[in-house]
Amino acid sequence: MKTYQFLKGAAVASLIGLSAAAVQAEEVIRAVTFTPAQVSFSKNFMKFVDLVNERGEGVVQIQVIGGPEVIPNERMGEAQMNGIADMFLLPAGLYLNLVPEGEAFAGSNLDPMTAREKGGLDLVNEAYHAKANTHILAHVDGGAGFHLWTTEKPGTTADGQVDLSGLRLRTSPLYRAFFEELGATIVVQAAGEVYTSLERGVVDGTGYPVSGIRDFGWDKFLKYRIDPGFFQTDVLISINLDTWNGLSDEAKAIVEAAAIEHEKTSYEANLVLNETESKALADSGIETITLEGEQADLFLNKAYDIAWARLKERDPTYHDQLKAIFFEDF
Repeated sequence: MKTYQFLKGAAVASLIGLSAAAVQAEEVIRAVTFTPAQVSFSKNFMKFVDLVNERGEGVVQIQVIGGPEVIPNERMGEAQMNGIADMFLLPAGLYLNLVPEGEAFAGSNLDPMTAREKGGLDLVNEAYHAKANTHILAHVDGGAGFHLWTTEKPGTTADGQVDLSGLRLRTSPLYRAFFEELGATIVVQAAGEVYTSLERGVVDGTGYPVSGIRDFGWDKFLKYRIDPGFFQTDVLISINLDTWNGLSDEAKAIVEAAAIEHEKTSYEANLVLNETESKALADSGIETITLEGEQADLFLNKAYDIAWARLKERDPTYHDQLKAIFFEDF
């Protein structure tokens, strides 16, 4: 009996040991999102997380540890570079100070899948590897631009251009120069601060994609939307390069395949989301002012020219190659 109990105990211990080893073998990636959990960008990211965790059981798992309440937006680029967290859902425009080549994503008028097929992601990763210790996995939630949203009707210049003189607009580093060019007074702040600023009249509007306006509750104050949308949403799934290089080949394959798949499905889902959200915003009373013809071309060309010129000024090394891949002339 004692011998049996000993063998049984040894077997249990062996199984526990194997279980512990299996747990240790499962690689865990800690992820942070630039928006709170209730915003569509973070919700969409969870679809990617679920895909990896389902396929990577026993091999690799993604653990979302929080959003901007964990690491403020303005510090996320450096946090990723330094490995404070592993993976980030983060727009390129929030850390252009580290990697100006990130302009290519917002400055692109191609869908993310086409840019990838043309070698765009491989090329831009050369800069991200060298400058930010970061590996870009996917350009997600594409297919939509940023829009100008205001509480007051913007004016127009003599040549028909939008005139933002007299308006205080919240902006991000990505489109600050564009709004300044249109005459706005700029207030740079994180998205989480905009509701209070609109409520108190500190700002008269903001730039943001259609998705997210209702999530943040800004539709309560906004009255006008200016079309067409400018730039392209530049949300990236990226990972600390040291973490990426440290993953097993099997884990890399699982994560990369899921990222490529999510890039496409999130693009398609975003097109649908933009339609439903646009209707909801219109039904709530937000008026759309649509620029057309030459007026629209001037508006868009000014936006794109600023983005690509800014990249060339900051670091021209990849400018010509990136623009040739990511942008097609109108």
